[in-house]
Amino acid sequence: MSLMASEEAKTTSPVTGTATGTATTAPEAPAGRARGAGGIGGADATGGTARAAAATAKQRPTRAWATRLVVVGIVLAALNLRPAITSLGALLEEVRDGLGMSGTLAGLLTSVPPLCFAAFGSLAPRLARRFGAGAVVCGGMAAIATGLLIRPFVGGTVGFLAASALALMGIAVSNVLMPVIVKRWFPDRVGSMTGLYSMALALGTSLAAAVTVPVTDALGGSWRAGLAVWAAVAVVAVVPWLPLVRERGTDAAGSAGAAGSGQVPAAVRSQDEGLRITHSRTAWALACFFGLQATAAYITMGWLPQIFRDAGVPAGEAGVLLAVTMAMGVPLAFVIPRVATRLSHQGPVVVALGTCGLAGYAGLYFAPAGGAWAWALLCGISNCAFPLALTMVGMRARSSAGVAKLSAFAQSTGYLISIPGPLLVGVLYQHSGGWGLPIALMAGLMVPQIAVGVLAGRDRTIEDEVAQRAAAVSAGA
Repeated sequence: MSLMASEEAKTTSPVTGTATGTATTAPEAPAGRARGAGGIGGADATGGTARAAAATAKQRPTRAWATRLVVVGIVLAALNLRPAITSLGALLEEVRDGLGMSGTLAGLLTSVPPLCFAAFGSLAPRLARRFGAGAVVCGGMAAIATGLLIRPFVGGTVGFLAASALALMGIAVSNVLMPVIVKRWFPDRVGSMTGLYSMALALGTSLAAAVTVPVTDALGGSWRAGLAVWAAVAVVAVVPWLPLVRERGTDAAGSAGAAGSGQVPAAVRSQDEGLRITHSRTAWALACFFGLQATAAYITMGWLPQIFRDAGVPAGEAGVLLAVTMAMGVPLAFVIPRVATRLSHQGPVVVALGTCGLAGYAGLYFAPAGGAWAWALLCGISNCAFPLALTMVGMRARSSAGVAKLSAFAQSTGYLISIPGPLLVGVLYQHSGGWGLPIALMAGLMVPQIAVGVLAGRDRTIEDEVAQRAAAVSAGA
């Protein structure tokens, strides 16, 4: 993502019709039109300049107000993109007992997030083209609030899963569109705004893990109330997006809508449609890396507190340990992308994160309670493969169209890959009666994650790989 920011800084020169120029200069269109109005000459030029200046002066306070609102909306939305998952992880034992779930069903519950992200996330671009990105994110926050409010009280495992899926649908579309919002509204500050977004996401993740159990105790020990309370945070996140629902027609927020109305330059459409991303080995390696790191992350969010609790760690402390694991993403989300973009090959970073993960799993296997804080820290460092994966998406494609296509492919394919992992952990836990086999599986999956991450980190672009393959096919023909 940091590289994407630097690429945009390089391409904010006059628009050439390329994907990058279009994406990064869209918010400047009103100012560009104002300058063009005054470039005719004579009295008309003077009058046009005056009118343009007056229009710009009138627009500036509105734009400044809307920009501040978008910043607030981004932060509040990011805060709500993980509590539905980590709050459940902190109370998973109580939910299982309350709903009569088996270990297999609990594993299915922890597999629902990546399934929803893969299924519903793919709909986000189409919805944004039709309704506007701001409106879809607003709807996503409302879906999160509704799902979190009703899922503890609908009764039965099926109702709980359905309400969870509703909340996760809102998370999925918001998760996909948040980088789009950042890029549309802040084309010259993508890096800093992405850092703010990542920090808020990590903060919401860790906060839900840390305080869910204490809040549940304060509310009388009811796990239903402890889960439902997070709906209030999501309701607050709806508010700043309401005025932005009608921003679809503006250059900033409405680019997604414009894209669906035939206003995308032909050069952009041609470049996007001509890139066969499945012909790139790097794209497949990055998709597998994304999927395996997501597998580790969702196993951690869903099962780590239970591993500690079964080892004798109190429930409240187990929640705090998960919070520590998730909180590692706050500082490292800033550090890792900057380190990665300074390297021509990101393999060393992949290996370092994977080694931390293997060390953390070894600790959980041999002494889960004795070194609980150390294992939580190591697992937290390992889980920061997520910002590394996003950074490599930006580095492995040359154009904005390529980045968008690679991101969609890597995330949708990756989340599909990650679905079986948490479920398999639940099955192994139930049938083995302990955590030995599940932890061995977690460690075993880290090995291919390192391997495909090293392949994805090589200094090459998907455009070059696709072009080379096309040339080879043409030569063979």
